[in-house]
Amino acid sequence: MTTSTVPRREAKDALYEGFASIARALASGRRAEIVDLLSQGERTVEEIAQEIGQSLANTSHHLRALARAQLVTTRRAGTHIHYRLTSNTVVDAWVALRDLAAERLDEFDELATAYLGDRHELETITRDGLLARLERGDLVLIDVRPDAEYAAGHIPGAISTPPAQLGVALDGLPDQGDVVAYCRGPYCVYADDAVRTLRARGRRALRLEDGLPEWRRAGGAIEP
Repeated sequence: MTTSTVPRREAKDALYEGFASIARALASGRRAEIVDLLSQGERTVEEIAQEIGQSLANTSHHLRALARAQLVTTRRAGTHIHYRLTSNTVVDAWVALRDLAAERLDEFDELATAYLGDRHELETITRDGLLARLERGDLVLIDVRPDAEYAAGHIPGAISTPPAQLGVALDGLPDQGDVVAYCRGPYCVYADDAVRTLRARGRRALRLEDGLPEWRRAGGAIEP
């Protein structure tokens, strides 16, 4: 049956079901977390499983659902399959969904605080503020994401301070200047942990208001 012979109501239903299929692909906390993770750069299924605390079988199931909706794609390197998001539009959709939840979900603040802790004492810096201070060269910038994400791309001049080696890495930072920490986004706990640790040591530390994906989306420079 050609498009011209399909009843208009039926055709419209099919169109909107197509829209809804993307929402269904993201209608899982695990899959939303995978999209958030892959917004940092591509990862293998083993790395994804470890990051989201799931078995390989469950992780593969979620990845297949995202692949059917064409939100992720793959490449093979030797025996490993690497997953990545299909386009920047997927990141845009995830950010819009995340921001909508923050705006409309009644219990959102309670959920965020349960995971991130009380952030009221943490000083933040905007992307524009960070850019200005990077140009002045009067701060130490640290990337507190895992090594693989730092290697995939980071803000120029950022020092890799992976969460698994946080204490040792912080010991090696330059002594002069404020420290700004950034990680995966506004709801990533790694930067908060680094800022709290530095403050406990008597160092002035700030957290970037969001993270690397937002920096990239705003046109900020990225160093591979």
